[in-house]
Amino acid sequence: MALAPLTASRGLRVTLAGAAASALLLTGCAAQDSSATPAEDTTAASEPSLEFAGPNGEVPGALAELELTDEELAEVADGDYTAAFVWHTSGDFVAAVEEGARAEFAELGIEVVASTQANFDAGTQANNVQTVMALEPDIVVAIAVDPTSAAQSFQPILDAGAELVIMTTPPEGYSAGEEFVSIVTEDLAKAGQANAEILGDALGGEGEVGYLSYNANFWFTNQRDESFKDWLAYSYPDIEIVEEQGFADETATQAAAAAMIAKNPNLTGIYVSWATAAQGVLAAIRAAGRDDIQVVTNDLDTTVAAAMMTGSNVAGMVGNGSLDIGAGLARAGAYGLLGKEAPALVASDPTKVTADNLVEGWEADYGVAPPSSVTGG
Repeated sequence: MALAPLTASRGLRVTLAGAAASALLLTGCAAQDSSATPAEDTTAASEPSLEFAGPNGEVPGALAELELTDEELAEVADGDYTAAFVWHTSGDFVAAVEEGARAEFAELGIEVVASTQANFDAGTQANNVQTVMALEPDIVVAIAVDPTSAAQSFQPILDAGAELVIMTTPPEGYSAGEEFVSIVTEDLAKAGQANAEILGDALGGEGEVGYLSYNANFWFTNQRDESFKDWLAYSYPDIEIVEEQGFADETATQAAAAAMIAKNPNLTGIYVSWATAAQGVLAAIRAAGRDDIQVVTNDLDTTVAAAMMTGSNVAGMVGNGSLDIGAGLARAGAYGLLGKEAPALVASDPTKVTADNLVEGWEADYGVAPPSSVTGG
């Protein structure tokens, strides 16, 4: 029996509501004659696209496109293959992706021999590559901390002939079907739309917000951040982004958010690129004594989720379809072993998670109930 396609059957998928906004009707003020009806100038922000492109212009497909026949499964299982992970950082999201990949590797008969993370440090990741390749894995699942330097630091993977599978961000100059098998990620346009909907609804469709984004060249996060801005402007025209700041180090977000809050006393919301970076934002909000500022971010994180359930400062989070991403990475690795052409880029559907659907959303993204530290149970 063929391995089932990767679909949302791994957990409940919360359907994103389609964004819509009424056109703004502006009454013209140019006089015609005493009997003329005032002219109307109908203008509205253009609806953002739900399309996005990979770092080399790859067009995303669905995770369900990764399928293996019974014969292919048997060939992989008989190969006595091994795999390793070279992550950029740690956290709940990465752990869930790895869990999904490990489960799929187990089904494929592939042994995991190593897992490393680099704390967003390119030098550390280069050392991790050397350490991992000493174990001679057949598949390496990785994400480049710095795409430019990774072009060189990932070279030992290519020299060894291992199959490289990318979560979100490849080294600069690497192409699918050449240096790596495939990119597996989330649907970035839908994720940005989901962030905008969570924050826009939490603010009642009006207010002033801050935008705290990752300012490094990281195509995955850059596109998701921009999608949030586009959908917020389109769906919630009465919400204004009054200040934008970038960060390169997620530990710097507390100071950035503190300055943003001090400068903008009417601030009622903040978008920040991902959840561990949002922890510093929440610390700044608490230090300022503000219980009226709502935060939205990406990834499901226990610290941020606990704050959402016990306080008033977290509007919600957007999950990435983490288990499915992990399973897709492992499946793409099998494609490489078989010499089977894989889609250049495949994407999972994101999940909107608020206090109202925390348990369902957490189970959909991570496959388990949220910990008691989050639910208070």
